[in-house]
This record gives sequence, structure tokens and C-alpha cells, in this order.
Amino acid sequence: MTSKPADEDVQRAIDGELWLLQPHVRTSPAEFEALLHPEFFEFGASGRRWSRREVIAELPPAEAAGAEPPVAASDVTGVRLAEDVVLVTYVSERGERRARRSSVWRKTDTGWRIYFHQGTLIPPGS
Repeated sequence: MTSKPADEDVQRAIDGELWLLQPHVRTSPAEFEALLHPEFFEFGASGRRWSRREVIAELPPAEAAGAEPPVAASDVTGVRLAEDVVLVTYVSERGERRARRSSVWRKTDTGWRIYFHQGTLIPPGS
């Protein structure tokens, strides 16, 4: 992303999304869970539907931080869909695996929380 959105809420959702990609957050259930909406669910790049509980349970242990290549994000954009809803989209890359990703963020009493996430694999060479 080359410039910050004029909308502070959109930027908060983007910042939250990028924070969730950080290796130390991805291995810390407490930090990761703090940004998940209570009703969070995900359609993974595999096609599987994941619940909030399942996503948290599958986080790697803290000692695994840095064991895999970090997730790089590009083409990050955000748009406000409603007063309390923001859509964030981007392309993720980890090693040879690339995916188009979208997340719906909802504003709560405790701040912006990710409500829904979907990943769709990009075929190699595309």
C-alpha cells in the first residue's frame, strides 16, 4: 500500500489485519484471540470452514515463531461498508504459496475485531 486511507477506521482494520500476520502474534493465542470477534469464522484456502475456537487451537506453539517464512502482504486495500464494518483485501505470500484474502472487520465496544476471513489460493504462475 502506498498511502494511508483517509478513514481512520479503515486504517485500524488494515493495521489489525497486518498485525495478525506477524509471526509472534500467530504463535500467541492471547494476542491473536484479542483481535477475533466472538462470532469469528473463516473459509480457509483449503475450502474448510474454521470456527474461532478451531483457529485458535491450531496456532503453532510460541517456539515455532520464525520457523516458517513470514507472511508477506501486498495490494492491501480497505473500504468501509457500513459505519461499523470494513472490508480488507490483499494478496498473501508465504514461500511459494500465494492467496487472495479478504476479511470483514466489525467495530465493537472494545475496538475493531475481525469477524470473517476467506483465503483463495492463486495457482502457480498466475
